Amino acid sequence: MTDLKLDLGVYRYEHTEPLFDGRVTIAGADVTLHTSPLISDVFHRMAAGELDIAEFGLTYFLRMFDLDDSPFLALPIFPNRNFRHAALFVNTDSGIEKPEDLAGRTVGEFALWGSDPGVWMKGVLAEEYGVTLDQMRWVIGGTDHPIPPFDWVPLPVPDGVEVRHTEGDQTLAAMLEAGEIDALLSVDVPAALLDGSTKKIRRLFVDYESVERGYYRRTGIHPMMHIVAIRRELAAEPGLVQSVYRAFDEAKDIVQEYYRAGAAKQHMSVITPWFSELFAENRALMGEDWWPYGLDANRKAVDTFLRYHYEQGLSQRLLTSEDIFVPGIEWDTLRANGATV
Repeated sequence: MTDLKLDLGVYRYEHTEPLFDGRVTIAGADVTLHTSPLISDVFHRMAAGELDIAEFGLTYFLRMFDLDDSPFLALPIFPNRNFRHAALFVNTDSGIEKPEDLAGRTVGEFALWGSDPGVWMKGVLAEEYGVTLDQMRWVIGGTDHPIPPFDWVPLPVPDGVEVRHTEGDQTLAAMLEAGEIDALLSVDVPAALLDGSTKKIRRLFVDYESVERGYYRRTGIHPMMHIVAIRRELAAEPGLVQSVYRAFDEAKDIVQEYYRAGAAKQHMSVITPWFSELFAENRALMGEDWWPYGLDANRKAVDTFLRYHYEQGLSQRLLTSEDIFVPGIEWDTLRANGATV
């Protein structure tokens, strides 16, 4: 039987590198891998029908899932996840010292109103600090480089929420430094903060690591930004979904085992000083599989995102994990039966 020819798009993370260098292959498929320096380009290509399987921002997936002819189903593979308290920046002259001070302010958001980090942090702000998205005015754009609106996905905005896009060559970082916006929610750290050239921008949560670790201890949630999407017609191909899942899981586990084994030699192959101490601290907090795939370990986080997405007016109905992932697959049995090396 001839292997199924597939175009698969994913960012070249360390935990997907084994797919690119051939250490891991997808059984039963002849796969051409695609990537891009901008992961949104992969999303765009998937939305345009150029890819069969791809990493996809969770909010981008859900916006298309709402369509009458929704083309995709999801696999519980999470190539990108990150705590996002660190993604909130404020102007130092704004008087914003705590999350509650964001009420009544103008906030920039990177790329998309209701971006993946945005959905998470708006949900956290509402749930933990009582600040709802309608209490703020929103400006969408690029952080250090102008970007046009992402008009290739639906762009719902609920009634009562003020949202506009930057104009011309405006950037959100420059607007924040100038005080034209009070705060910024951005996956990209403003360049002026990174290089130390500004005194006008700081993080809202100055000790964001402690805040994020505390959030994980309370909730058990390590927020995912992206899933892997597959075209609906391909999800019916016998064994394909299982093969894709196993390959991604094996690639990820190769990298996790590299760090586990490296602890014995104080991670001498890693360029970052004191990395072993950080690794040990993270391992103690998050366990042996600190980046789990599958449904059981991720159900609470996924369902929380789905609820936030609905509450923020981005989904037409409240979904659960069972609604979006390919049905009829025992994901966690796949892993238990040896999906990883």
